[in-house]
Amino acid sequence: MRLTDTNKDFHTENEKLDSVIKELILDYIHDMIFIMKVENGNQFRYAYINESAIHYTSIKNEDMGKLLEEVVSTDLAKELQIRYTELVHSGVSITYQDELELSTGKQVVNESILTPIKNDLGEVEYVASITRDITEAVNEKKMLLKAKERYKSIIEHNLDAIFILDSNGIIKESNGAGCQLTGYSKKKLTNTSIYDLFHFQNKNAIKESVRKTLVGTPTTLEYCLLRNSLGQEKITHLKTVPIVINEKCDGCYIIAKDVTEHHEQNEIIHYMALHDQLTGLWNRKALDDHIPLMIHNMEEHGKELSVLYLDLDRFKFVNDTLGLKGGDRFLIKITKRLITLTNDECLLYRQGGDEFIYLLKNSSFEETKEKAKEILNLFAEAFTIDGQEFYTSPSIGISRYPADGYDSNSLIQKAAQALFEVKEKGRAHFRFYQTHMKSSFPNYIIMESHLRKAIEKEELYIHYQPQVNLSTGTIESFEALIRWNNRKFGFVSPAQFIPLAEETGLIHQIGDWVLEQVCIQLQTWRQKGYRNVRVAINISPKQFLQEELVDTIDYYLSSYNIPASCIEIEITEGAMQDTQQTLKMLKKLKKLGIFISVDDFGTGYSSLNYLKRFPIDILKIDQSFVREIGLNQKDSAITTTIIHLAHSLGLEVIAEGVEREGQVHFLKEANCQKAQGFYFSKPICPREVEEQQFVVM
Repeated sequence: MRLTDTNKDFHTENEKLDSVIKELILDYIHDMIFIMKVENGNQFRYAYINESAIHYTSIKNEDMGKLLEEVVSTDLAKELQIRYTELVHSGVSITYQDELELSTGKQVVNESILTPIKNDLGEVEYVASITRDITEAVNEKKMLLKAKERYKSIIEHNLDAIFILDSNGIIKESNGAGCQLTGYSKKKLTNTSIYDLFHFQNKNAIKESVRKTLVGTPTTLEYCLLRNSLGQEKITHLKTVPIVINEKCDGCYIIAKDVTEHHEQNEIIHYMALHDQLTGLWNRKALDDHIPLMIHNMEEHGKELSVLYLDLDRFKFVNDTLGLKGGDRFLIKITKRLITLTNDECLLYRQGGDEFIYLLKNSSFEETKEKAKEILNLFAEAFTIDGQEFYTSPSIGISRYPADGYDSNSLIQKAAQALFEVKEKGRAHFRFYQTHMKSSFPNYIIMESHLRKAIEKEELYIHYQPQVNLSTGTIESFEALIRWNNRKFGFVSPAQFIPLAEETGLIHQIGDWVLEQVCIQLQTWRQKGYRNVRVAINISPKQFLQEELVDTIDYYLSSYNIPASCIEIEITEGAMQDTQQTLKMLKKLKKLGIFISVDDFGTGYSSLNYLKRFPIDILKIDQSFVREIGLNQKDSAITTTIIHLAHSLGLEVIAEGVEREGQVHFLKEANCQKAQGFYFSKPICPREVEEQQFVVM
């Protein structure tokens, strides 16, 4: 293997790179191979080139360690820089063709494959370029002769087991790793059938792979069970590579990588990710994964699914008496009883704390009632902890697919709403969800308790609704809208929790969190190379009157290096009744360079005076007017008047709640600059913003 460097940092390569180089040489010996070290994001330094690359280019061993632009011509360096950078950003292999003049002066057409080599963090650490001359056939016999000793070294010292087979699958040679994997000596392995080493369930697949390879098609097989000399099973990943001599297949290599330990670790990680550590039950993540699959299956077969949401009554008193560890022991005892009702049609999950969920597949209404009664009966007898008897009971809320919803969130939320009805009306029984429960939510004390922990538990998130330029159809701005998905009660409307947040003072903490999250998202988009967009953030009247607001916004802009022009602050008319304080605050905000908009214009404390005095940039027409334009003459007139008023004052106008094509036509004719609403897009998550290319250059 050829790997040199004039820079001391390139004298030794780590084992991962060495292994990758060996595999590349083994797979692509006829190709030119370049390995570039990725540095500082978009700089590339020569780390390795193979014999073919040295032979056909002007690059030499002494160039190892030099930057790309120090070795090749400016034009070629720019072209390669673009391709390498694209690969680093995408992490996906790239294939392209180009023309190249060799150091001999000969013009050739090359096909190049750029492949990322990632570190353990999934970052692209090296760029491997494999270039094949497709203008003429390579003198294969000469290359094979030159590579003979190199192949021998690679095979013998390879960490993976390599077996050389004849056309009948008989092992003719094996390397040291093959002996280590199987437990047999080279002598014992020679003339043994490769199929005898593997579990019978894999034999047909291996035979088919060998058959394909013998006609020139390399293959891979995952998770083949190999039995060693001690009878132990090893999980292996197999590659089959044809041995080609004089353009004819003369047997094949089988390369076997022992992935037993890796597989076991993955199994443990997968188990831990989907199971509750205390009880061993499926956890909430597993529940979210399983419900859509079950719904799909129920839909195909015309069956019903029931969700039974259990909450233990008075468990807090038991926990206070026994302590946390004693409470855990109590939960384990409860779990053991609950498990007795499970089977293939009835699965049990721990939602968290003292909450559990049963999923009943193919269950009718009456069968679900019987199951709920069985659950209640499990708690008739006491639980004994350290010789002391404890009693508890479950309250159970039930929802059903398809009657109560078609997705996981809807079903869990409605089961939770039914559960609250049980809690409020005596506990220790069950109720099915009914439509009158739709608006019910736990009392404000419970809601406040959950809201105080919403940020810590990462239950809050931001969606972005595009604002469309009606003249061009482009999207240059968004409105940031906060959402709350509570672990216990599901999705909670902002109309419910925002007033509570204002009443309890939590609005300041939540408002600061929204400001920072928007700045973080803008920074992420800028780092990805996306164009700058403006994001409007709603500011509560109470938050608007805080002296620290300007300093907080300035701090986040500086911390995340966001231009002030990317932020728009939305305030309602109700926040501007104290004109002196409002003017003072708005001037400070404008001094930062951010945009100011008045939300829901025309519905609150309207005054032409503040439009004249205050440094406002944008008016947002409330959707209550937009909803009836084209249908209601007064609303149409009011909307038109607001637009004309804004234009006369040099303000931008944005119409909210646009849902129909007719509304769009009306707004265009009235020269409204922008609009947002479900007609264009619902509020979407950042990933969807990127996928729909709303922020792409």
